[in-house]
Amino acid sequence: MRVLITGAGGQLGSALQSTAPRHADICAIDVEDVDLTDSAMLRARLAVEAPNIIINAAAYTAVDRAESEEELAYAINADAVGVMAEAMSATGGKLVYVSTDFVFDGTALQAYKPNDARAPISVYGRSKAAGEDHLGATDLLVRTAWVYSAGGANFVRTMIRLMNERSNLDIVADQIGSPTWATGLARTIWGLIDKGASGTFHHSDAGEISWYDFAVAIAEESHALGLINAIPTIKPVTTADYPTPASRPAFSPLDCQKTRALLGDDHIHWRENLRFMLKEEVSLG
Repeated sequence: MRVLITGAGGQLGSALQSTAPRHADICAIDVEDVDLTDSAMLRARLAVEAPNIIINAAAYTAVDRAESEEELAYAINADAVGVMAEAMSATGGKLVYVSTDFVFDGTALQAYKPNDARAPISVYGRSKAAGEDHLGATDLLVRTAWVYSAGGANFVRTMIRLMNERSNLDIVADQIGSPTWATGLARTIWGLIDKGASGTFHHSDAGEISWYDFAVAIAEESHALGLINAIPTIKPVTTADYPTPASRPAFSPLDCQKTRALLGDDHIHWRENLRFMLKEEVSLG
């Protein structure tokens, strides 16, 4: 099984490589290897690598900057996906596309199911939804949210840095979702591939929380492990108190029952995975 992983240097790309099954022949590429905005270059690279499966872990994820860089966001999150889907369709391969909770508007009263109607409210969300639309019947779509990993650029590590710099933090408390440890996401993707899955699946850690809840837990767990010297005062604020260029879904937990049923495994709680990640962070020094 020849597997091409894009976004190799990112949080998910790194986790996919570290959790890859022994039988997978991995080719991992990143921005220095191919420019995803250059369709001709991408097609040529895909022809050379000749993968059976592409796991597209590359994405334009600068949510606020996307509002002023719409063309670039669409080029990476949608147009490049079209090129990959076309290549896999021509060879009988499978494209695995990793998407986001931002394809939903956040007005639901319960966790979003894979077949729920999309209604993105930002350029980033619309570009990811456009990428989803390129997938064929045998391709695999995995939506996720709030991804973090040890050593990566993410909310958890930003909080640790700020907690070591400040004694007071204001954190948004009216945006609800579910964090996702990148290693758990990678394992789920490999599991779905092993099952020959196609169609749409969701993966995030169990539990629904706000960014404020997450920050409080990060403070408690990080202090216990010595990653921060003291627990700061954390004040809950509203989205209106912290305006951003891009609108964000107020409620976007993902219903993962379909995924867990197929894989036959446990839905691990976000706090347990947070501890795993923070222990890895300690080991990185």
